[in-house]
Amino acid sequence: MSAPAPSPPLVVDAGPLPRQEEVLTDAALAFVAELHRRFTPRRDELLARRAQRRAGIARTRTLDFLPETAAIRADDSWKVAPAPPALEDRRVEITGPADRRMTVNALNSGARVWLADFEDALSPTWENIVLGQLNLIDAYTRDIDFTDPVSGKSYALRPDEELATVVMRPRGWHLDERHLVDGHGTPVPGALVDFGLYFFHNARRLLDLGKGPYFYLPKTESHLEARLWNDVFVFAQDHAGIPRGTVRATVLIETITAAYEMEEILYELREHASGLNAGRWDYLFSLVKNFRDAGAEFVLPDRNAVTMTAPFMRAYTELLVRTCHRRGAHAIGGMAAFVPSRRDPEANKAAFEKVRADKDREANDGFDGSWVAHPDLVPVAMESFDKVLGDRPHQKDRLREDVDVGAADLIAVGSLDARPTYAGLVNAVQVGIRYIEAWLRGLGAVAIFNLMEDAATAEISRSQIWQWINAGVVLDNGERVTAGLVRRIAAGELAAIRAEAGEEAFAAGNWRQAHDLLLTVSLDEDYVDFLTLPAYERLKG
Repeated sequence: MSAPAPSPPLVVDAGPLPRQEEVLTDAALAFVAELHRRFTPRRDELLARRAQRRAGIARTRTLDFLPETAAIRADDSWKVAPAPPALEDRRVEITGPADRRMTVNALNSGARVWLADFEDALSPTWENIVLGQLNLIDAYTRDIDFTDPVSGKSYALRPDEELATVVMRPRGWHLDERHLVDGHGTPVPGALVDFGLYFFHNARRLLDLGKGPYFYLPKTESHLEARLWNDVFVFAQDHAGIPRGTVRATVLIETITAAYEMEEILYELREHASGLNAGRWDYLFSLVKNFRDAGAEFVLPDRNAVTMTAPFMRAYTELLVRTCHRRGAHAIGGMAAFVPSRRDPEANKAAFEKVRADKDREANDGFDGSWVAHPDLVPVAMESFDKVLGDRPHQKDRLREDVDVGAADLIAVGSLDARPTYAGLVNAVQVGIRYIEAWLRGLGAVAIFNLMEDAATAEISRSQIWQWINAGVVLDNGERVTAGLVRRIAAGELAAIRAEAGEEAFAAGNWRQAHDLLLTVSLDEDYVDFLTLPAYERLKG
């Protein structure tokens, strides 16, 4: 793998970046090109299959466990591979993009795992992609530090034994990387770029550190997509001359279709699987997306009213724990997205109590760990899991055989008492505009109203607007949700932002573009599958 290729087989269609030659070596690009040649055609077929499945949902308005894989679910004999030592204890995981500051702070946070994010928490400018890869290389060689330009405070890595284990999240299968194209001008899937560069540069280095190349797999919609990832892993390990099973993958069960294939997903990846994760916001986004035109019974209320105690969300998370533990995998809980504020200690206190209750529930339900978005939440989540786990690294021995979830339970949206509100519609517009504006500036993780928002929360916001309009929802104030009402709210929010930011800052931002894009993806008759697809066309860099 280390032998350089004679010339890069892929074209880098972008201006030069500092130190890019350390990432975009001829040999690394040759490896990514081979991934692209072997696996992109199958990726394309699976994306087409997604569209076919969505058409089936639109026609039948239901989902079920797959009859053709019933034997896999019924077979008690198979398990996933035992977790490597570095992934045995995952009681608290912190998430965030691989920028320089976050790299140092996340590794130092006290969390057991850092999800180094190249997906929803990262705006995929070429600079963010390449320098993110470089930051991880520098972290493993301990050639990284950070000095805050405002405070002048410097941050350096703690000793190796105190650092979080990195689990890297590449982009989803649906996203391409326009800055890396083959000889026909076809862009390489972003997932293969992110995985390929990271694996190529770090697999052996991580083995020398007693760890390995570990990954979170996002937006997976079926076990066939997991099978594709497994084949990528097998090829990469054979190409590198390292043992199969060195790569480990945790799959985010953040699509409604994947919830019906959890066992099959683990089965396909069993040599490389280390767990499943309950990704709350993308899961709700997927539920709305797939059942957006299935009638009033599938209309979700305000996103913040859909808590993890909702019956259909309990069904999803409890089935995930049971599935994981039955097969020897880790079950990782969802995100605590609260961002503490030094200006409002009372609000902090109330929010910390909600986070503590959420993490207590997850630990008591049998989860082996959970996510936080801010370092200040690490000790809160740690306390919840320490109380349940003690000195044990996990609780896979809790098989949760009491859990019995039927196909209908996972889509029983009508069991909720909450209904859409005018305040919820306003919040969806506010979050959508503010997040998209930041994304277009190259920021993928943004604190908005004391919550860490990423692409998943923007997706649920715009999807709910679309669903509420098309379902003719009447809000708590008696108003029907229409395109006209959404436009009025959006115009008011744009005016409020202009007054809040000032003319100069407003003009320097992407506020009008963000406003227009939110309305496009919320109001168009043809629902676009992912907000990030049209947003990427507008992204500079």
